[in-house]
Amino acid sequence: MIHVEPIWIDDQPFTYTHVALPKTNLLIISNDIGYIMCGALDIDLFNDYLKDREIIAARAVGVRTVDALIHAPLQKVTTSAQEKYGWYEGMIGKHALLSLSSS
Repeated sequence: MIHVEPIWIDDQPFTYTHVALPKTNLLIISNDIGYIMCGALDIDLFNDYLKDREIIAARAVGVRTVDALIHAPLQKVTTSAQEKYGWYEGMIGKHALLSLSSS
């Protein structure tokens, strides 16, 4: 099952997507610039093979809810997110997302 809904983080709009998969869940919070998601995201693929796309993305591991994803430290971020928005490993997901809204 796929569930999509608008969410607001500090008065900024984002989209929350939850995909229920066998034995796991895929959690994503996004806007039109970039996104954070659970550990299913392959950052190395984006950095190594899709670098020319300059994808703004990061992953957090061990999250099971949208609230956990918002408040979790980022475990890995794309090079483009680092360079363009100052994202870094350990940054809280909420702060990364809000940096997209302030640009």
